[in-house]
Amino acid sequence: MAVIEDPAAAEVSLDPVRARLLAELAEPGSATSLAARVGLPRQKVNYHLKALERHGLIELVEERRKGNCTERVLRATAASYVISPAAFAPVQPDPARAPDQLSARWLLALAGRLVRDVGSLITGAARARKRVATFALDGEVRFASAADRAAFAEELAGAVATLVGKYHDETAERGRSHRVVVAVHPSVAPDAAGTETKEP
Repeated sequence: MAVIEDPAAAEVSLDPVRARLLAELAEPGSATSLAARVGLPRQKVNYHLKALERHGLIELVEERRKGNCTERVLRATAASYVISPAAFAPVQPDPARAPDQLSARWLLALAGRLVRDVGSLITGAARARKRVATFALDGEVRFASAADRAAFAEELAGAVATLVGKYHDETAERGRSHRVVVAVHPSVAPDAAGTETKEP
């Protein structure tokens, strides 16, 4: 997975044709082979490939000599991409603007900050050839009522606060701060057609 933090690279990747080419280049391919798969002229495919390569989203694998021509074989630099909110710095979500624990928009702002921060950590760790120490839980709970959901949220908040109070050490000279994000939201499941729908 690669994190896109550069605004220009984000813009390039969001073009539908270029996004399709990125997906196709999970396996190495040339402009000629891609043109046949996506149904576009080779010259047009070449134009889009140059833009993707210029922004580091694809890379050259090899060059093959074919008669008087050289065929360039390319591949995507990652199997998947995430666009960091840092790419849209002036309008990136800021949880501090409206810290409302019951607001879906605040949760989305927290998620945006999470993508930005972890993306930055991944980029830095890749340069330093190190791993990022993280931990995450993902689960599902079905509540019988809104009252049960509220009670669960209250107990969860209390349990997390207790753990934070137990392990947080402001005086630790060599300690490193870690952010804790806990979220509860309605599940989204794919329907029969493969599109996303919210469960009742």
